Amino acid sequence: PSPSPSPSPSPPARSFACAMNIFRVSGDVLHLLSILVLLLKIHATKSCAGISLKTQELYFLVFVTRYVDLFWNFSSLYNTIFKIVYIGTSAMIIWYMRRHRAVKQTYDKDHDTFRYFFIIIPCSALALLVNSQFTVFEVLWTFSIYLEAVAILPQLILLQRTKNVDNLTGNYVFLLG
Repeated sequence: PSPSPSPSPSPPARSFACAMNIFRVSGDVLHLLSILVLLLKIHATKSCAGISLKTQELYFLVFVTRYVDLFWNFSSLYNTIFKIVYIGTSAMIIWYMRRHRAVKQTYDKDHDTFRYFFIIIPCSALALLVNSQFTVFEVLWTFSIYLEAVAILPQLILLQRTKNVDNLTGNYVFLLG
């Protein structure tokens, strides 16, 4: 006798999968909106005042370590496009803050003094100790998850120190969180 076909997922399982896709898409869209708001602020005002370069560099590290499989692991066009957009826009924000003639002069490095190693070392250690498989890609992906959870800290500390939050910076932090 031929094996019986595998049963299709039950309606609750299908609706849960659909709901998870809704949450994922919503999270992706909100994160993309936060990046676009930040790029709009920087481009329109030619200023990065109130923005933490340290946070931007940490998010770039998050995306590079999470999406290191970009060139050999294709799952969907949606996924690939978002990977490229996240890495590209993060690099663009860092370029603006470090290299753009007018924008780099508005960067407040005196208040953006958070030390990376207070975040990167514990996240690295945790990723090495707590992961689902001890492979290079799994440890990097796990590291990116842990790092993303705390990458906003330099931004929050900068805002606390300067006590000056304009609308676009506030919207950026709100959409990011």
